[in-house]
Amino acid sequence: MISTAIRVARVGSAAELAAAALMMLGFPCLMLAALLPSVGAFAAAAAVTYLADHYLHRRGSYLVNRLSKVRAGVSIRFLIRELLLVLLLARLDLSTSMLFNAAIACFLAFYGFQAPHGALVTLIALRRKLPIAARNVDLDPRVRIPDAPPRRLVSRAAEKMLHLDLVAVAGLLVSAATDDNVYGYAGIAVTLLLAFGYVVALVPFVRGRRIPPDAVKVLAALDDWLRAYRPETVLYFSGSKDSAYQVNMWLETMEQLDTRPLIILRERSVLERMAPTTVPIICVPGGVHLMNMDLSTVRVALYAANVGKNIHMLRVPTMKHVFIGHGDSDKLASVNPFSKVYDEVWTAGRAGRDRYAIADVGVRDDDIAEVGRPQLAPIRTWQGASDGLPGDAADGRCPTILYAPTWEGWDDNPGNTSILLAGENIVRRLVRADPPVRVLYKPHPFTGTRSSKAKATHERIVALVEKAAAERAADPRFTGDAAAQSAAVAELARIAARIEQLTGGTESGDDAEATRDGVVDFAAHAEVARLRAEWNDAYWRSFGSAEHRVITGAEPRLYDCFNVSDAMVSDISSVVSDFIASGKPYAVTDSAELGVEEFKRQNTAVRAAVILSNSAAELDELLAGVVDPSADALATDRRELKRYLLGPDEPTSIDQFNGAVRDLAEKSRVRNQGQAAGAAAAAAAEPAGAVPGQRAATAGETGGAAVKG
Repeated sequence: MISTAIRVARVGSAAELAAAALMMLGFPCLMLAALLPSVGAFAAAAAVTYLADHYLHRRGSYLVNRLSKVRAGVSIRFLIRELLLVLLLARLDLSTSMLFNAAIACFLAFYGFQAPHGALVTLIALRRKLPIAARNVDLDPRVRIPDAPPRRLVSRAAEKMLHLDLVAVAGLLVSAATDDNVYGYAGIAVTLLLAFGYVVALVPFVRGRRIPPDAVKVLAALDDWLRAYRPETVLYFSGSKDSAYQVNMWLETMEQLDTRPLIILRERSVLERMAPTTVPIICVPGGVHLMNMDLSTVRVALYAANVGKNIHMLRVPTMKHVFIGHGDSDKLASVNPFSKVYDEVWTAGRAGRDRYAIADVGVRDDDIAEVGRPQLAPIRTWQGASDGLPGDAADGRCPTILYAPTWEGWDDNPGNTSILLAGENIVRRLVRADPPVRVLYKPHPFTGTRSSKAKATHERIVALVEKAAAERAADPRFTGDAAAQSAAVAELARIAARIEQLTGGTESGDDAEATRDGVVDFAAHAEVARLRAEWNDAYWRSFGSAEHRVITGAEPRLYDCFNVSDAMVSDISSVVSDFIASGKPYAVTDSAELGVEEFKRQNTAVRAAVILSNSAAELDELLAGVVDPSADALATDRRELKRYLLGPDEPTSIDQFNGAVRDLAEKSRVRNQGQAAGAAAAAAAEPAGAVPGQRAATAGETGGAAVKG
């Protein structure tokens, strides 16, 4: 019931739901206390509403944001509480006292301060909003960007301003309880003084040197930087904040380019979700600003998504345009007819080329290049069972099987996930396997967010894994080195503290300040990358090599789980396509019960997989191939499928990608030289006095207008 309420109210946790309920119930209690009248009850209810409101604002609760849509926004809530306090004073027969009149005057004046306060906060935000936002772009000293106002002044400013009435409310309640008006007058004076001071504190930030330069100067400084940097390859991206992963997956590839890279974004919300990188990033929301940018040195533009705003870059003829996508699968989006607008389409392997040929959407075979998947470089190729002799658990080690199901999706298609119909069967068979194996359960982070059944099944699977882990911990065959594990735990804490030291506390005051200061520290960036690798190594040493494990959260990453596993069980998703790069055995569940042949016909990525029914009875075939490689009947099929989907191992994907960039950049250079030569020849052929750019008429031709004799 609680989980249903959380989902309906769209709050993040039971604590948020409780705070929202207390805040909603608090206002009727305030009215009841005012009518009784009861100062103590009113004070208690007021405290609850203040605290609940503050907690929900601090958490950024969706529910609080939606209250304004039903005329119950933050200003209305504070006003109602103040009006109910006035009602309480009237019910206490204080309506004829000067304190009563002072209270009304205080609240009127207090709300009078809200208008200039809100105007100043809005004006500061508008004046500090640059036409562009950037990271790793050094605009200093080309343009002066002043410090942002202190965050304590502008962060959640409306909420902070309104909470200043707390002093007046507290003073009036104390006066009502003690009949001593001094407390009320003192509270009123402090509230009004604080409100006035808040407004005055904001004034300096809308004038003088506290204001950033105008758009013309900022864009001129950006063009000056571009002329100095001379970018050659651009990754262009536009999309919603939730699609930021589509550009993040290309960051390491961009860092490894042989040419000077640049990333151009169109939405600030995507920039906020960008992973750390050394590549310069420019966010240009305005189409006109983008089209006026000096990108004359760019020879290749890469596109990770098919979106309408691509047209603002596609219109530039001096660069070659390439669709690289954000994954390689059999989905219809992978063969979008819009791909015809690009000069080339790059796919991972032969499968992508064949996909376009079968779809027949107008993309020519000559315009397709196979460049591999550089993102899969961290996945290590299988060398056999990872620890000890295959299946030998005598020394506490055994093969590792990763179960990485996808989530339930937005509909109730039984083929979306194996969790609902097969998940418990899969895990139960794995933890009871003989010879024994270790189980790593890494569910999709969205699991259970839409379906309560999926959430309940997931929780039962977690319980199964944890119970099996406890039983294995008591088995003397699987005892590990406790001292080494303790040392690894201590190492994890040390590494995490250092990463926090390097990455924490870098939040800038606002977007303008982040643009000014957001230049990466290359040494710190490299150290963080090294530390994350060390953290991953220490993590796997911090528990027994045969210990079952439930893995959630961002770390360890999915590819790290690939590397310590000997086989995987999953569903139809990009996880399977990526795992194929390892060359290791894998199984995929046919939860929709299409049948083996039809399932393989519809999904290229499962053609070298063990196909599981919902009973998971076929797991024995997968485990046999892991324990004894000679029994692995699908090894050859996996090698062929890997080459078909992802291309050859040599040259490496990044070498293939860099080669494709160089080849296309050369085509761009040749095209531009040809255009320049043609323009020069045309100019030389123009007769004296002709309008520049006008082609000389040949015999038998006339101009656009008729000539009268």
